[in-house]
Amino acid sequence: IQQVFKQLFYMINAVALNNLLLRKDVCSWSTGMQLRFNISQLEEWLRGKNLQQSGAAQTLEPLIQAAQLLQLKKKTSEDAEAICSLCTSLTTQQIVKILNLYTPVNEFEERVTVAFIRDIQMHLQERNDPPQLLLDFKHMFPVVFPFNPSAITMDSIHLPASLHLEFLNKV
Repeated sequence: IQQVFKQLFYMINAVALNNLLLRKDVCSWSTGMQLRFNISQLEEWLRGKNLQQSGAAQTLEPLIQAAQLLQLKKKTSEDAEAICSLCTSLTTQQIVKILNLYTPVNEFEERVTVAFIRDIQMHLQERNDPPQLLLDFKHMFPVVFPFNPSAITMDSIHLPASLHLEFLNKV
């Protein structure tokens, strides 16, 4: 069950983040607030179902950071440093794309300046990020089956001669 929810939450993360990276109309402060609220609801649901050890919440980390990026101030060099230290699960390309798509929805917000985006790129140039913008939403985590040892000891097993397993030796 834990593995199923980890996979499901990864898919939610990938589809939501890819939509954020492809749609200018959703890159705003209010969307960041809405995303963060919805993610907190998912995290609370995981806690309520005792699934916090499944790793499902960790798969949402890129989306959480993207939501926070939409909510942060984007003006000074200190803001750029804060963004760089916060957005560790996002690639440089993803951070720059979100900043380029950022669209103010009211008069209190401003567009992200080209100088600020260059400042971000300068801070992140030493990162060795993969040149990947979108997440692969078809990625599958390996399935792990728990080992349950048998109560039957190997000494007590009798192998019938009709199986022709003479090459096996009891140790």
